[in-house]
Amino acid sequence: MNESLNEYPHRHPDDHPHEHQILNPATEEVIATVPAATPGDVAAAVARATEAQRGWAALAPADRARLLRRFAAVVDGRIEELAALEVREAGHPIGNARWEAGNVRDLLDYAAGGAERLSGAQIPVAGGLNVTFHEPLGVVAVIAPWNFPMPIAAWGTAPALAAGNAVVLKPAETTPLTALRLAELALEAGLPEGLLQVLPGAGPVAGAALVEHPGVAKVVFTGSTAVGKQIMATCAAGVKRVTLELGGKSPNIVFADADIERAAASAPGSFLDNTGQDCCARSRILVQASVYDRFMELLAPAVTSFAVGDPADPATAMGPLISAAQRERVRSYVPEDAPAAIRGDAPQGKGFWYPATVLEATGPGDRAAVEEIFGPVAVVLPFEDEADAVRLANATDYGLSGSIWTRDVGRAVRVSRAVAAGNLSVNSHSSVRYATPFGGYKQSGLGRELGPDALAAFTETKNVFISTEEQ
Repeated sequence: MNESLNEYPHRHPDDHPHEHQILNPATEEVIATVPAATPGDVAAAVARATEAQRGWAALAPADRARLLRRFAAVVDGRIEELAALEVREAGHPIGNARWEAGNVRDLLDYAAGGAERLSGAQIPVAGGLNVTFHEPLGVVAVIAPWNFPMPIAAWGTAPALAAGNAVVLKPAETTPLTALRLAELALEAGLPEGLLQVLPGAGPVAGAALVEHPGVAKVVFTGSTAVGKQIMATCAAGVKRVTLELGGKSPNIVFADADIERAAASAPGSFLDNTGQDCCARSRILVQASVYDRFMELLAPAVTSFAVGDPADPATAMGPLISAAQRERVRSYVPEDAPAAIRGDAPQGKGFWYPATVLEATGPGDRAAVEEIFGPVAVVLPFEDEADAVRLANATDYGLSGSIWTRDVGRAVRVSRAVAAGNLSVNSHSSVRYATPFGGYKQSGLGRELGPDALAAFTETKNVFISTEEQ
């Protein structure tokens, strides 16, 4: 996954202005100008968060839960407003943007339910009573990406708050508007001042200052693997906790015994959703050789009929890329003479548009077949048998997601266990649910987000032994 913190150790703070223009990626018009946080702003925000966290952690869990549910209710009342903002700043189709705003609401509700269930344990030991407590870490830094600005910001923020922490959220440079609005809605819901703060700004300045600040107990980062490694190295100096959700190059494995029509019809959505700017995108389509030609015949009309256009139109399924730089990155994987098996259409003129593209790889080592493109481009590769499919699926540094299409239940289980990825779907392309854990193997990340254990990742476990021996 790509993120605007790229190369932050190599750039000087003076290289960045103290404000940043936000562009609508569908029209290239400037829709807002926001201040860019400085290291001094970060230090002040962490100080405010530290003070707010003490009072927040002292509240009864039921009171924290009540306030978070109120926050969820306020978000629910602003779904359309938040969705429209996401359309303008990120270029997401309005249907997707409504889902994203609703996901923030659902995450807050789900996390609120965990506040009163964050229980420790009583462990039988000799000579006394042994109990454990889950205590909040303190101040958590959440560094969110531009590809799903609202929901991914909430992935870290909601459970961190529910567990008794304060949050300083740094949104991506290109998409800070929904985060800023959510912070305003948190205050409207009654959350204490300073508990949830949003600091727009450059990754090399605000992001780096947050990662390095000694008052930050944990960093939650979603972005590129390269930047994740830099953050992990910086945090190591202070033994600072990290959760990293990084890149992906996920396989979509189609066996000959699958429902080929259904697999082909659903494949475009698995790599074109959010214009391919999704770390879970199934951008490597692995098809058993005996049905390869039939699958490609069915895939072509499914790809070319994927509606591309105005993100504000409810009929639109795919909008623009986030920026001109991202479009150039995607283009670099598809030279003009590339053997594109399928190429869709995209609007001309203003906006960062790129057509849906399917390449037939000449081999599993092709650059487009191994690197994360982060755009509406997929590569198709044939395989011979189950062992070959697993070998190809695992021939990557990443291990985030993937899909398996087969009618054979035994094969579905075998391949699910054999593919080195954190989130797999059988006969579907589902990756993320707020009630189930999410995270990657290998260089796709470290730790898990979402699900029933999300709150525990924002706590320390304290063990207390009480002697019952007579004094």
